[in-house]
Amino acid sequence: MDKGFSKDLSELMQFPSEGIFSTVLAKAEDYNYTLMCLAAGTNIDEHTSTKTGVVQVLKGKGIFRLFDNDIEMKEGTFIFMPANAPHSLQADEDLAILLCLTK
Repeated sequence: MDKGFSKDLSELMQFPSEGIFSTVLAKAEDYNYTLMCLAAGTNIDEHTSTKTGVVQVLKGKGIFRLFDNDIEMKEGTFIFMPANAPHSLQADEDLAILLCLTK
């Protein structure tokens, strides 16, 4: 039985000069929790996932496009994505998000 754990996400954040730094926090067959840190100006092109997803913005600003809706990303923003939803994002500033994928 898993006893759980804790991590300080602010200590784990690392912003590259360009692109994306990511670290898997917890992973099993039915879930995946990943901290993603994107350098300002980084884009993730439109894609889909077969899993349900949640994005929580921890730091920074950007734009998240879900289906045809642009969502302002700022600290505290919570985004729910159903499975197979087309989405993309742009980091306007250094941007840290917690990505949670579940079956």
